[in-house]
Order: sequence, then C-alpha cells, then structure tokens
Amino acid sequence: MNTLIAQIEKGKPFFEKLSRNIYLRAIRDGFIAGMPVILFSSIFILIAFVPNAFGFFWPKNIEALLMKPYSYTMGILAVLVAGTTAKSLTDAMNRKMEATNQINYLSTMLASICGLLLLAADPIENGLATGFLGTKGLLAAFVAAFITVNIYKVCVKNNVTIRMPEEVPPNISQVFKDIFPFAFSIISLYILDILARNFVGTGVAEAIGKFFAPLFSAADGYLGITIIFGAYAFFWFVGIHGPSIVEPAIAAITYANVELNLQMLQAGQHADKVLTSGTQMFIVTMGGTGATLVVPFMFMWLCKSKRNKAIGRASVVPTFFGVNEPILFGAPIVLNPIFFVPFILAPIVNVWIFKLFIDVLGMNSFTTNLPWTTPGPLGIVLGTNFQVLSFVLAALLIVVDVVIYYPFLKVYDEQILAEENSGKTDESLKEKVSANFNTAKADAILEKATEDDKETTESKISQQTNVLVLCAGGGTSGLLANALTKAAKEHNVPVTAAAGSYGAHREMLPEYQLVILAPQVASNYDDMKEETDQLGIKLAKTEGAQYIKLTRDGQGALDFVKAQFEE
Repeated sequence: MNTLIAQIEKGKPFFEKLSRNIYLRAIRDGFIAGMPVILFSSIFILIAFVPNAFGFFWPKNIEALLMKPYSYTMGILAVLVAGTTAKSLTDAMNRKMEATNQINYLSTMLASICGLLLLAADPIENGLATGFLGTKGLLAAFVAAFITVNIYKVCVKNNVTIRMPEEVPPNISQVFKDIFPFAFSIISLYILDILARNFVGTGVAEAIGKFFAPLFSAADGYLGITIIFGAYAFFWFVGIHGPSIVEPAIAAITYANVELNLQMLQAGQHADKVLTSGTQMFIVTMGGTGATLVVPFMFMWLCKSKRNKAIGRASVVPTFFGVNEPILFGAPIVLNPIFFVPFILAPIVNVWIFKLFIDVLGMNSFTTNLPWTTPGPLGIVLGTNFQVLSFVLAALLIVVDVVIYYPFLKVYDEQILAEENSGKTDESLKEKVSANFNTAKADAILEKATEDDKETTESKISQQTNVLVLCAGGGTSGLLANALTKAAKEHNVPVTAAAGSYGAHREMLPEYQLVILAPQVASNYDDMKEETDQLGIKLAKTEGAQYIKLTRDGQGALDFVKAQFEE
C-alpha cells in the first residue's frame, strides 16, 4: 500500500497544476458567485413540492405563483454564469498583464452575456429566445465567456483600441477602448452561431448539448459515477482539492440534471438522473470527501485510544456540517495507508446504492439544490422531497459506511493504542504529512506558545489587523476565523478575522492586512501572492495538521498572525 501511495504522489505536481488551470477555476468561481441565486431559487422548490410527500398539492395557480421566482432566477442561470465566469477569467488574465493595461471585467461580463444570448437562441422568428438561458445553456455560457475574454486579452495587449485625447475623462476613454474587443467578441460568437445553424441545424447551445449527450449519459451510469466520484476522494487523499479538478468538468450537467429531474417530477414522471449536485454533496461526500460523516463518531465511541477519542470529539460537529478537515488532517486520514481503501470505497459504494434505489426501487433523484453545509442525512431527505425511501437510504448509507470503515479503524486504533501504552510515538506518518503539507512553521510557533508565554501577543500586535481566511467554499475557513476572533477578544488584541471562499475574494482584499489560505486551496499560493503583493498584503498558507492545530489553539493562531508580520 505504501508503494502504491508513493507512486500516486509522483503525479501530485501535475494534478496540482491542473487544479490551478485558470479555465477550470473560472468555471468553479463562476458557480460560486452564482450560488446565492441557486440557493434562493431552491426555497420555492421546497415550498412548492415538499408538501406533495404528505399528500398536499397546491392549486395550479398557487404553484405557478411559487414557481415564478424560480423561473426568473434558475431560469436565467446560464446568463448569470456567463457573466461571473467571464469576470473570474478576466481577473486571472489580469494577473499576468501590466498593471497599467488591464482588461475591463465589466465589459467582458457584458460581452459574454450578450454573446450567450446569441449562442443560446432557439429557432426564433420574433422576440428573445429563452430555451437555453437556464441550466441547459451552461456549456454555451462557458464557451461565450472563454472566447470573449481571450479576444479582449488579444486586443488589450496589442492596443487594438480607439485612442482618445488626454483631455477626455478616463471613464469616457474606457468606453471607446472597449468598443473593438466588444464588437469582435459579439461578431465572433455570432459567426459561430451561424456556422452551427448551417452545418448542424441548431443553435450552438443545442448543438453542444447534442454533442455531449452520449458522454453525459455514460457519466450517469455505474462506471461513470464510479470514475467521477472516486476521483474526488482519490485527489483529496494525496492532498489535492479534488473538487477543483473534477467539479468544473461536471458542474453544468449536475445542475442541469437537478432541473431536469424537477421537470420530470412535475410531469408525473420518474426523476431518474443520478449525476446531480445533491448526489455529490449528500451521497458521495456525506460529511465531507470520503463519506466521513460516521468517522468522528466511530473515533469517539469505538476507539480505545485516548488520542483518537479526543480527535473524534473535536471533529464531530464540523464534520456533521460537511467540514471534515479536522478529521482528515487530525487523525490523519489523508496520506494514511490504512485508510486508503475505505476513503475511496465508501463514496463509490454510497453512489452505487443511491443509483440502485433510483433504478430498481423507483426512488426519485434530487430535485432541489441545497447549501453544502446541510447535514448529509437531512440533505438527502430534503433534496428528494421527503420520500419514504429517502429516510431508508439515509439510514442505510450510515450503516454501510460504518461497516466499510470499521475494520480499518480498528487496525489504526490498535496501532495508536500500542504507541500510547509503550510511551513511544511513531512519527513516520506525521513526518510524511509534514513533508506534503509544510507544517514546520506552525509546529514551531505552537511549541513556542506553550513553552514560553512571557512575551505575549498583545505586546506585538498594537494596530488594528484584519485577517481574511480563505478555503474552497467558505466553511473550513470559518473554523480558523472564529478561533482568531474569539482569542482576540479574550486577549484584547486588535485582530478581526473573516472567512471567505477562494475566487470570491478579490473585491474584499483591500480591507485586509493578512490573507491565510486553508489547506485545500494552499496550491493556489503563487497565484494569490500576485494579487496580495500588488496590494501590499501579507499572505500565508496553512497546510495539513498545521491548520487543525491553529483552529484549536486561539493563542497559537494569534501568534501565527504575529509571526507573519515579523518576517
């Protein structure tokens, strides 16, 4: 097993580079920016259709009234994502361009949205076509954003613009500067639409859907879901944020399938699409990547080792809400050969069982998008409209995951218990995690904080210091931000911390003096440093067990902040 993991780790640099690809990141950040729309629209789905499970059906006019906000939010999701994706990609491009010659992200957003309206048009005679402005048009939204931003990049770098006299105000000059790239973008996308209609017979959005239909169909099968969701856990196990690689590739189909399931449910048909956002959040990653919801409880109740029991108690609450880094890095589970098999197998078995419930037992799949922090069992029940089978499924998955993890947990617990009884600790795994996650700095800081408390943090941080902690979705970062804020109040230190998600941080950066990257986004350090250096902001990354220690030790977290300003 150690040999296998060593071979896997050799490919880590490649996968880290892939996770930092600006196009994949733009897709992911585009969805993150559009998440309020997705979650808001789901409220009306729950109100409209959850009562059906209890035999109550709204009159058609009331149902139409409830669905109107949904139609004008999720119904135009592709339009919104075209703009947010273009904005994210523009930001990435601008990091590589001269500070005095940047792409106007407002202009790329507008051009991308207008371009999507061309690509997503149905066969029309009059008026605006709307068939592919929702989830069905997401792939076309990405095409519009990518083409638009690249055309702008070429034009801006080569000064293809209308130059105005110096006396003209900058805001007016910017309008004329954007005319050529805007025009070239729209014309290029319009030509693409014309070519598609002449050679394929449909608009671009519909043509893309037809082209990828066999692939999406295969992805919904047993082999497809095994590869997709196995990859989530595989990448995380070797220390790479799996969703950064996998999620952008399937985001369009997962959200489109939720809406398709809803339409089938409304029509009285079987909602049988397995590959959905709910499947990923509440079936495959129930309790976090690796389906770890049961693991902290097992550590707490089934282990004999005092260390493992303590880790379980500390990890239960965050893992229950989908934030499983405490158990991943605290146990540790990542890079731990003992947990390789259950960490990969449990998510795959979960999704197999879910598909079995849908294909064989006739259960309806997810028809609602919910916040990823919703506890897994509750997310299953809510997302599938309180079906009786959903309660059975949630309970069954918990039992199955316990069975999968149990033998490996016992082996690990016996190993740790033997170390405790002998008084000797095997540091090899800790050293391996440290080698992959760079924990030395935090370890030294924490040791100093516990051994020498003479020089307090209060004497070193005298000015107001705002700290922004970033992770992938804004959940994990809250652990450290809360620890910092609480400790700052206790020790009367002028430090204020906030949590955010990487990709949705750029507008708020000027308000902070320090940015800390949580483990799953630490691979973005170099990209982030380009942004923080331009603003004179300190940047630090916290990886592996280091991060977990800081979330549990407020004084140590404050010392970590102090250390960043001493360098």
